[in-house]
Amino acid sequence: MNDRFVIILAAGKGTRMKSKLYKVLHPVCGKPMVDYVLTQVEALSPEKVVTIVGEGHEQIESVLGDRSDYAVQEEQLGTGHAVLQAEDLLKEKTGTTLVISGDTPLFTKETLDKLFSFHEEQKAQVTVLTAKTSEPFGYGRVIRGADGQVDKIVEQKDTNEQEALVEEINTGVYCFDNQTLFQRLHEVGNNNAQSEYYLPDVVEIIKKVGGKIAAYQMDNFDESMGVNDRVALSRTQAMMQRRINEQHMRNGVTIVDPTNTYIDIDVEIGSDTVVEPNTKIFGKTTIGSNCLIGSGSRIEDSQIGNNIKIISSTIEESKMADGSNCGPNSHLRPATELGEDVHIGNFCELKNVQVGPRTKIGHLTYVGDATLGSDINVGCGVVFVNFDGVQKFHSEIGSHTFIGSNSNIVSPVKVSDHAFIAAGSTITDDVPYHAMAIARQRQTNKEDFWQRLSVSDSEEWNK
Repeated sequence: MNDRFVIILAAGKGTRMKSKLYKVLHPVCGKPMVDYVLTQVEALSPEKVVTIVGEGHEQIESVLGDRSDYAVQEEQLGTGHAVLQAEDLLKEKTGTTLVISGDTPLFTKETLDKLFSFHEEQKAQVTVLTAKTSEPFGYGRVIRGADGQVDKIVEQKDTNEQEALVEEINTGVYCFDNQTLFQRLHEVGNNNAQSEYYLPDVVEIIKKVGGKIAAYQMDNFDESMGVNDRVALSRTQAMMQRRINEQHMRNGVTIVDPTNTYIDIDVEIGSDTVVEPNTKIFGKTTIGSNCLIGSGSRIEDSQIGNNIKIISSTIEESKMADGSNCGPNSHLRPATELGEDVHIGNFCELKNVQVGPRTKIGHLTYVGDATLGSDINVGCGVVFVNFDGVQKFHSEIGSHTFIGSNSNIVSPVKVSDHAFIAAGSTITDDVPYHAMAIARQRQTNKEDFWQRLSVSDSEEWNK
């Protein structure tokens, strides 16, 4: 097998995206488009990858890092000119060079490997990756001769009536003999409407000097979709999402309604987990086995254990140990960690909290900047008052404690094990072991208070 090299074209400004974000950095299912392309070619173990970048190249380099070499195209003078920027890095190499666009995230390593192998088997100077579609309008057509070999590639605007009916199109991906590529690039002219140097012109030049032109037709046209505007981005996202969801289902995950379930590319989900509709799972999230992710839930960059139930809740940068549950309509904010069999009920919010095993926080409660032990019962309407407007303060609640409804924990306080806090208390001091803290004014009844009202007020009240 010849040495393999890759050039990724990522210098286009993407003006049709109408965005401040560099085009190839627009995300598809949680990963920038160009990252998908690089990930797939990395799987082929090439000797070198060169990414052609342009204005704003620092953004791409910060995303891809040292996974690629870079060459800068200072002026946008066409795809041929872009490839030429890699000359200093590749021109002395012997082998096969793949040229692919950074805005084509749907290509798979399997397709690209087949293209490499076909090119090498054919001993061609250039091989064009083609696809067949019943709607070829807008694509360059691949015209084959009677022997099945490539005769020419005709752009849409240049096709005659018969050529326009051809359904085999040019995907814009090529394999070249590396030294032939850089030799012939210098012969490309810019005598066209855009005054640009086009890479497909190299194919015509190679043919004229007797070089062999081959074409490999891929199985799935959808892989070739490039992204030039937000409409294409949406279509690409839908195709990638279908691919991701199908992979999870093949791995034993039940996705009730795949068309209304949104899962990022790097998410991991264990078998026998059920994901209900209108669920969104983002980032580096991992979810274990035998879980239920209920409708309307949103999970981002979190670690979810086994046998967990999340119902209509939001989980951000948090951890849930085996057997815990959350919701409906609760929110775990960053740095929250739930121990095994913890119960978080409805309309609760936790932030920067560590909760020990079997603790129950039932409903309508806020817990922030605190450590809670095991087997605690937190009543309804409890609020951890942790912010004085300048600083955040931390409280510690011991195991087997009871916090009565409508209590305020004014941090920083320490509540020892087996302590009790009476309902309606505002706790500002530490609570010792086995003690009950009552921090509320004693009830006073004002006798005959009704009589203090005027007669007219009393009549109005009784209406």
